[in-house]
Amino acid sequence: MKLFGPMYERTLRWARHRNATWLLAFLSFIEAIFFPIPPEVMLAPMCLSQPRRGFWFATISLASAMVGAVVGYYLGHYAWQVVQPLLGKLGMLESIEHGIEVVRAKSVESPWAVFWFLVLAGFSPIPMKVFTWASGIVGVPMLPFMLSMLVGRGKRLYLVAAAIRIGGERAERALHRYIEPIGWSVLVLMVGAAGWFLLRGHAA
Repeated sequence: MKLFGPMYERTLRWARHRNATWLLAFLSFIEAIFFPIPPEVMLAPMCLSQPRRGFWFATISLASAMVGAVVGYYLGHYAWQVVQPLLGKLGMLESIEHGIEVVRAKSVESPWAVFWFLVLAGFSPIPMKVFTWASGIVGVPMLPFMLSMLVGRGKRLYLVAAAIRIGGERAERALHRYIEPIGWSVLVLMVGAAGWFLLRGHAA
């Protein structure tokens, strides 16, 4: 079943839209909250079509993602109790709560311990929204949270812009070709991470 390919194609159509810059900003914003497709897949063809503006597009995406991160943080902080019953019915609540405990443990250790954890997590394929919500639920201090989101998201966006500037169409084609296995690999990693948190909690 192809799930990520069709969403990727729609995102590519957005990249060719005359208001593509605004659509990139919107995608970057909602991806930090709930959307499953990262903004890099729209950023790449935009950088390819206008290589000299690639880093400008990356900056717009980063700024929008930071606003989305704040929204995701406060949704996690204030709406967590509302969504808990739904997650319980889906059988996801226990594993998510154990995941939250990892962030909480780092936060208790020190504000900058959670900062480095979130920065390193930004290098993983786990979506940004997982960490924005978890940080809000735990109550990670805003300064280390924002700095970790800035570093974690920024390096990915600017690396895409740089890769397209250097690799050109070949780099963009590779992203298009492998979007489906990449997408499913991310889902497998997320399920595996949830299982690890669950086992870790039972072993504690």
